[in-house]
Amino acid sequence: MFFRRSKSLMGLDIGSSAVKAIELKPHRKGYKVSAIGVEPLPPDSIVDGAIIDGGAVADAVGRLFKNRQFKARDVAASLSGNSVIVKKITLPAMTEQELSESIYWEAEQYIPFDIQDVNLDYEILTPPGGGEAQGTMDVLLVAAKKDKIADYTNVISQAGRTAVVVDVDAFALQNAYEVNYGFQPGEVVALLNAGASATNINILNGAQSVFTRDISMGGNAFTEAVQRELGLPYEQAEQLKKGQDVEGVSYEDARPVLKAMTDNILLEVEKTFDFFKATASSDRIDRIVLSGGGSRVDGFAEALAARFNTEVLAFDPFRQVLLEPERLGLASADDVAPFAAIAVGLALRKAADR
Repeated sequence: MFFRRSKSLMGLDIGSSAVKAIELKPHRKGYKVSAIGVEPLPPDSIVDGAIIDGGAVADAVGRLFKNRQFKARDVAASLSGNSVIVKKITLPAMTEQELSESIYWEAEQYIPFDIQDVNLDYEILTPPGGGEAQGTMDVLLVAAKKDKIADYTNVISQAGRTAVVVDVDAFALQNAYEVNYGFQPGEVVALLNAGASATNINILNGAQSVFTRDISMGGNAFTEAVQRELGLPYEQAEQLKKGQDVEGVSYEDARPVLKAMTDNILLEVEKTFDFFKATASSDRIDRIVLSGGGSRVDGFAEALAARFNTEVLAFDPFRQVLLEPERLGLASADDVAPFAAIAVGLALRKAADR
């Protein structure tokens, strides 16, 4: 259900501040965007990845689908947060058949939920024959709570579409990165998606995901800190977060507040990188690729580059995927690129995927 890349799907990224949808169609040797849309969500409709107000979310998804450019009836969506477990485990070397028969028993040792309450998927990371010398194999294990999957599929069905693939945000991001940038063997890349309420991190070594983590802080934390410290309404705090002055308050007044929140998030990113380095064969990160609305906070990318002394690249989900902004009613690709990476990755999935 969670892995691998039949009929084209609409990629639907249900975030905590907005829902984003993208549909792709084949174009020459790649893809082009045939439909794109963003609809805001009322505050607290989704909290920590859990749908609190299903009606509000279904309404927003329904408004997106009223755009007649969207043709697909089937949808690929994704999950993140504390109801999703992604873990690399090491098992005795065995055949795929043996693994499929024993995976639930093996998984029970690593998943903090009742095994009956989750949907489980896995992917063998060790190449065929690669683990035989030491008698072990690495397996990427993914589990998501069934009730959370049902919450997401239900709001999609309420809006008149069918969810046929449920992915994980971190892997959708990886799909979009593969199509737009490709993988270099041995290169260690950290994909960092700073959403409104959470930051997803997926560390890749070549084409393989070797470490993932969701940090429960994102762009909203900056806005809330500015509101709290400077006594401002939401809209003005949002503008200041993006480096714009507002009436009676300059961006310089907000800079210390934003810097303090950036430092808090970077501390969590640093912990994530330290966890990775402690458990992986690599102790370096060659590049950080940054996406998500939270990544546009003024000074955030520069602070990342300074803290980790590495290249920080803005993720362009339309680097190899053709987007014609004017035809789709957009002012420019730059307006949607920071928000679009997960939706692009989902739209690349196929209905036949497990």
